[in-house]
Amino acid sequence: MRVFAGWLLGLTVAAGVVAPASPVAGAATSAPTSTAVAPMAVGPQPGTFTGRGFDTCTAPSQAAMDTWRTSSPYGAIGIYISGDSRTCSQPNLTATWVANQTNNGWRLLPIELGYQAPCGTRAPKMSADPTTARSQGVSAANRAANAAQALGIGSASTIYNDIEQYPSNTSCRAAVLSFLSGWVEQLHARGYLAGMYSSGSSGIKDVCDAYGNPSYTRLDQIWIGWWNGVADTRAGSYCPDAYYANQQRVHQYAGDVTETWGGVTMKIDRNYLDLRVTQTPPQQWTTTIDNSTSGGFTASTAWGTSAYSGQRYGTDYRFASPVSSSDVAWFRSTIPATGNYEISVWYPADAGYNDQTPYLVATTTGNRSVSVNQRNNGGRWVSIGVFALAAGTGNTVGVSRWTGGTGLVVADAVRITRA
Repeated sequence: MRVFAGWLLGLTVAAGVVAPASPVAGAATSAPTSTAVAPMAVGPQPGTFTGRGFDTCTAPSQAAMDTWRTSSPYGAIGIYISGDSRTCSQPNLTATWVANQTNNGWRLLPIELGYQAPCGTRAPKMSADPTTARSQGVSAANRAANAAQALGIGSASTIYNDIEQYPSNTSCRAAVLSFLSGWVEQLHARGYLAGMYSSGSSGIKDVCDAYGNPSYTRLDQIWIGWWNGVADTRAGSYCPDAYYANQQRVHQYAGDVTETWGGVTMKIDRNYLDLRVTQTPPQQWTTTIDNSTSGGFTASTAWGTSAYSGQRYGTDYRFASPVSSSDVAWFRSTIPATGNYEISVWYPADAGYNDQTPYLVATTTGNRSVSVNQRNNGGRWVSIGVFALAAGTGNTVGVSRWTGGTGLVVADAVRITRA
């Protein structure tokens, strides 16, 4: 969607049943009562819904909302709750306003409009460094969750991150996907579901191309900006129908249109939504251990320290030359319960690094070795598999110097997630 000073092209969703464009014979035609109500936590938004929607840059007045509720085919509204890229003030957007709309049958789509792609034209821009971009995604999620809570928008609601169109390329794509991984994981930790709005040709294509990539955390819903004039949730060549197929899509199919209902005129984008929310945000146990984590990493003096690569996790990483002995650098963790856990590793990639770096995993049946080519896929999480781990504290994942490959072996960071 595009933001203008004064108007925002946006979306709304109808709540359950789309209101008729004109009153049905014999039906009541009076507007819903709009007496003020005490601010309260509303149920998950937008929740389960199939139908049409819109949004505007500034949350409309109560009178305008009441008129459109009875006169328009819309039943929900997108609201810009947070983000430094917003251009419109929000004098009406309060917890009381939110409670009034949901009491009157509207569904709400909370939107964060903040960090934009580093290769795009809008500001503020996220970092081109994937590690920094990921941390910015976490910050954006906290800001959006705080804003949602202040407005009384309850847990299990979906918050959408609006990243406008950008000329995607390899490095820009990595930054955006890393940012969104931080966004998704932190919103889940805060009790919310995570969505994204973007142009079909840039952000949507990038997240769909990475749909099965374990290096990135998948969104719960996508909001497709593709003005083809067709009111459905398909994305054409930008995203296969099989992805985000479980009623997880919103399609912005027309934009920058002016509509008048009941004498109230707004400039909007038209959208079609097919959403079903039956799940709560995943409450996964996960832990990340960096080589600089206090008490979480041990290595011999043969392991050097470097901050050379911008693909590093954190401030630096450790490296060593191959030898014909193990000399393992260990990442130490506390596993909460015996069970299956996915192990992902982070390292900077370089042509001078080892193409057969041995990672050791301390499983319930002994150490298992997995070889990783550290010349490729650097600066992101790389899954090395799911393993049975025992409860307790100890050395969990190691990097060995005993390898048949050539080049330096690197120990940077490890992520352990309950499968």
